[in-house]
Amino acid sequence: MSSTLSPSTSLNNNIPITHNFPSSPTNRNLLKTLNFPFSIPPKLTLTSPKSSTTANYNDLGLDEEMGRIKRLQNGSDVRGVAVEGEPGRKVDLTPPAVEAIAESFGEWVINGLVNEKGRQVEDVRVSLGRDPRISGSSLGVAVFSGLGRAGCITYDMGLATTPACFMSTMLPPFSYDASIMMTASHLPYTRNGLKFFTKKGGLTSLEVEEICNKAAFKYANRLTKVSTLLRTTPTRVDFMSAYAKHLRDIIKERVNHPQHYDTPLEGFQIIVNAGNGSGGFFTYNVLDKLGADTFGSLHLTPDGMFPNHMPNPEDKVAMSVTRTAVLESSADLGIVFDTDVDRSGVVDKEGNPINGDKLIALMAAIVLKEHPGSTIVTDARTSMALTRFITDRGGQHCLYRVGYRNVIDKGVHLNEDGVDAPLMMETSGHGALRENYFLDDGAYMVVKIIIEMVRMKLEGSNEGIGSLITDLEEPLESVELRMNILSHPKYAKAQAIKIIETFKTYIQEGRLEGWELDTCGDCWVSDGCLVDSNDTPAPVDAQMYRAKISDDENGQYGWLHIRQSIHNPNIAINMQSSVLGGCLSMARVFLDKFLVSSGMDKDLDFSQIDKYAKNGNMS
Repeated sequence: MSSTLSPSTSLNNNIPITHNFPSSPTNRNLLKTLNFPFSIPPKLTLTSPKSSTTANYNDLGLDEEMGRIKRLQNGSDVRGVAVEGEPGRKVDLTPPAVEAIAESFGEWVINGLVNEKGRQVEDVRVSLGRDPRISGSSLGVAVFSGLGRAGCITYDMGLATTPACFMSTMLPPFSYDASIMMTASHLPYTRNGLKFFTKKGGLTSLEVEEICNKAAFKYANRLTKVSTLLRTTPTRVDFMSAYAKHLRDIIKERVNHPQHYDTPLEGFQIIVNAGNGSGGFFTYNVLDKLGADTFGSLHLTPDGMFPNHMPNPEDKVAMSVTRTAVLESSADLGIVFDTDVDRSGVVDKEGNPINGDKLIALMAAIVLKEHPGSTIVTDARTSMALTRFITDRGGQHCLYRVGYRNVIDKGVHLNEDGVDAPLMMETSGHGALRENYFLDDGAYMVVKIIIEMVRMKLEGSNEGIGSLITDLEEPLESVELRMNILSHPKYAKAQAIKIIETFKTYIQEGRLEGWELDTCGDCWVSDGCLVDSNDTPAPVDAQMYRAKISDDENGQYGWLHIRQSIHNPNIAINMQSSVLGGCLSMARVFLDKFLVSSGMDKDLDFSQIDKYAKNGNMS
């Protein structure tokens, strides 16, 4: 989930950074960098490692335990393995870990309100929602226990979506002070995680890092089981009904149907594929009540084992079965949600999947009608064709660093600087609109598409929503590959940065023939390294470079994008090509001319790329 702010709210947590990007991380003494802005209960008093009465944390074997908690941070979220079932992966998101993190978050929220109001605060209210994962119940108890320890009043939303958790801080009569969503998005059933919100929006990576650092101390000092005796019993609330009504009202008001205002979707058949996640509510509590025919919808029943396919608009199976359902039913639209509904994709009436660049183009086409000449912010993995699509419609295309938080925060900053930037989207399906608190809400994104579909029908068009992007050219081939870092998790990030910096150096020194650092994107891209041009740039989660590759002899061209992944200790490689087979050729050039010759091959696990090479006939 991303940073979310009302249009009138300003960011006040930007931290200036220098522009010698990227830079190698420096090792710091942990105790010197931590700053606790709250008092710690006596029974949780931390013993200083320098105290003469105790040994160092490392001597006690707790240094690694603290590291486990810190490594649960995943950008602006917390994620980990919650149940057994993954070969080679141990459970690390345990109830004690979650309790410590939730307690630290509760204290962080209380401290923030104290600083904001200039006085002590009482009755701080925090809600919790979750997706249907099988670890949700036990970890939910841990969340409530931790929040209770911090002194918060808790509210249980039950099965919910990530956007709804944020909206529970905004919509009366709920208007909670903060909220937590328990989800691991599209990841397997074995994983789980936490996403954090206040009324100002989603937390930044630095804020989550601060919370995890505090939680690491709590966890290391405690190392006990979570108490099942909650200090405060959570109140069960039905927020999802209020949230669904909020979405219904938006559709009714903006369509303003001349014949049937309350049922503007009469005559439309819409297929929803919830993937056994949290998105089923959109079918029976939004579409059905607006008069739509939803017969043929798929996998609406929540099931934390995800028995049919992963709830993910990027998943080929999810898109394929939705496409089949749309064609068999002659439906007007198909919708695919991810597990926690902060992402979505659609299928048009002709059965064409619309995700990735296509979804960005569709949303851009809709938004540029409403805001002519405005700026669309995307991550750097988008194609050159998407830039042409946007500029042909009079818009501006701002390319920015990969990572939905980076893209959305860039949009927030542009708007603060007076740039009209109503839409920010990443190729994964995360999309946020300024009109909706800069919130990446997959359901709201679909609401915008549905409203446009109905308007087109009222204007006499029978072409369907896909007609808005018929002139979008796409690369003939696109692929993303990942290489795991062969290093202790503690040092993996630094090793990844070293590899990426070596990649940049090889290109600058001309050691990869036909390669050059990409300088596309006007003032937002500099020498192939995407940098923030704001006076007070925000911190980012991933380091990356983008390069153009030309093969004049074979008439191929394309680009390669290499970055440090924030999800796991690995390197991600994204490639696009103008001809079939181009990505495969570029990948082999990349591997042969860079990794092996630079000696970096010993630091990476090539198994996934080798498997792709075999299946894709890479030569």
